[in-house]
Amino acid sequence: MNKRFGSITLGLALIFSMRAGMAAPAGYDPTNLDRTAPPGKDFYQFAVGGWRAAHPIPPEYPEWDASSELEESNRAKLHDLLEADVSADAGGETRQLGDYYSSGMDADAINRAGFEPIKADLDRIEAVNSLADLEKVVAAVHRDEINAFFSFGPDQDARNSGMNLAEINQDGLGLPDRDYYIKTDAKTQAIQRAYRKHVTQTFVLLGETPDVASQHADTVYQYERQIALRSRNNVDLRDPVKNYHRMTLADLEKLAPSFPWSTYLADTGCPSDTPINVSQPEFVRALEQIWTTQPLADTRTYLRWQLVNGVAPWLSDAFVDEDFSFHGKTLKGLQALQPRWKRVLHTIDDTMGEALGKQYVAKWFPPTARAQALSMVQNLKAVLREDLKTLPWMSAATRQKAIEKLDAMHEKIGYPDKWRDYSGLHIDKTSYAGNVLRARQFDFAFHIAQINHPVDRSLWDMTPPTVNAYYNPAMNEIVFPAGILQPPFFDPQQDDALNYGNTGATIGHEMTHGFDDQGCLYDAQGNLKNWWTRQDMAHFQARTVAIQRLFDSYQIGDGLHGNGKLESGEAIADLGGLKIAYRAYEKSLQGKPRTVDANGFTPEQRFFLAYALSWACNDRPEYERLMMLTNPHPLEQFRVRGTVSNLPEFAQAWHLKPSDPMVLPPDKRTEIW
Repeated sequence: MNKRFGSITLGLALIFSMRAGMAAPAGYDPTNLDRTAPPGKDFYQFAVGGWRAAHPIPPEYPEWDASSELEESNRAKLHDLLEADVSADAGGETRQLGDYYSSGMDADAINRAGFEPIKADLDRIEAVNSLADLEKVVAAVHRDEINAFFSFGPDQDARNSGMNLAEINQDGLGLPDRDYYIKTDAKTQAIQRAYRKHVTQTFVLLGETPDVASQHADTVYQYERQIALRSRNNVDLRDPVKNYHRMTLADLEKLAPSFPWSTYLADTGCPSDTPINVSQPEFVRALEQIWTTQPLADTRTYLRWQLVNGVAPWLSDAFVDEDFSFHGKTLKGLQALQPRWKRVLHTIDDTMGEALGKQYVAKWFPPTARAQALSMVQNLKAVLREDLKTLPWMSAATRQKAIEKLDAMHEKIGYPDKWRDYSGLHIDKTSYAGNVLRARQFDFAFHIAQINHPVDRSLWDMTPPTVNAYYNPAMNEIVFPAGILQPPFFDPQQDDALNYGNTGATIGHEMTHGFDDQGCLYDAQGNLKNWWTRQDMAHFQARTVAIQRLFDSYQIGDGLHGNGKLESGEAIADLGGLKIAYRAYEKSLQGKPRTVDANGFTPEQRFFLAYALSWACNDRPEYERLMMLTNPHPLEQFRVRGTVSNLPEFAQAWHLKPSDPMVLPPDKRTEIW
């Protein structure tokens, strides 16, 4: 599974197994265990050490985890669909998908083209001699969904969630995060040197001499570093209150008067009378300084790099290999490039995912599966509702609002009720990069058209084949694509204990995201609005401090520590999700025999073993470091250790002593739900 950018989950296996009269299947697979690691000392290693030893990371991936086999299975299914589309005698989206795939698989044509697909754009950049020219280029690359300087698009108005407004966010960096330009430790400096070398080699591929390319690479790095120094860190970016600054066009023009904003809005297709959320006003002020003080030659060099860096994966093999050398090998530790068909499939899913998803759903996700999944979600909501009614630290006034929010939470299961229409998108067999850019421009225009209009709550942020899920606080919705609702997660033969520990925890995770340190700031309609009493909010925030300190304490092999403030939202949702799932499981056992499996594990022990298995993962050291620095989700091993060690129910299930490392003392424990 990927590293879960956004509020995500694992699977929904338990929705079938809750049906009455189902025979109890086999228990937890003992081959997953490492019995040399006592559960009270390192439960993660005990529960999944055997699994990790048996599942080395394939050379083309940065990690291999519990859902990777499902992802591979889904890729194979999508691959079959695209191959069938190529040979199908059909029009419409089938023809589009077939031609798109054919163009991506035509390596000879792609290599002959070199960087010709972006030659006209590069020439346009070289002709920039004024800020008016700059605006035209910035608008053009933004339509290609390349975020030079800043990102621009629609978003729900955080204070009026029923309407879309325009939004500007800090962006424009080639390295993963601002800190990569700021930190001075040896590992970061090595990445900085590798990055400059990568930029140099890419400029050489554009026809520059090595000396000129090296000079331009230094220009790009220093230019981006100026942007990085003026960017907020990733903890501050998580605060929705700090990042809400609704303005008019006139207000925006005061922040950066040299840039022709009204022309930019027109060139991107945005109405000029829209309100604009300038998420980081000080960043836009800093851009004004950069635009007016930096030589235009340096700005042109920066823009050329932003363009080629954004398009490199779809150009000739020389560009693809160089892009992989840095982004794959250096940043993630990959040993091999994915085969072409997987890369093309990923791009099509990213740019025409609902067209491909429609075919996927028709073949592999029947309506009955959708109905059963929805039923399971409703069951878990009922348990969470009961929990909210009894929280001792929450007052009656706040509790009422919390229950109203839970009851208003919307569920999206499997696929959209309304599919995207791609009939206006031109796809042909002649140019893969051309197809990708037209598809991205089509997508950009689709989203820009939503600005100044009511929010369409039928839209999805993930495609149906995705093995992932999320909670969206502005929509107050949980979303489970069809891609994750497949075996082994969507399996009628699964032991209830395993289903609840895996799937129940993940459904609960998404629901409690509505009440984590970000979600708690949004009301039932998705508005950024305080619905807590002052005392209750103080109680809640005090309870998050312990979990932040715990995740601060975790470190990986090179000594890099976690960032509890960055990871606290996911850690809170993990803790709430597991606790709610455990209560739901205990409730389901009422009146039933509490069977011990063939390996001697009780139902409660199997529940926690399943939770650990859902996060079984092997990471490459480079990727592990990248995730620790940039991702709001803790590493899998810490998600297990940090969550179970907070639960007295876990210690009881495994008969642990208060002195065991996997048992947090009461004064360091986080008790929210």
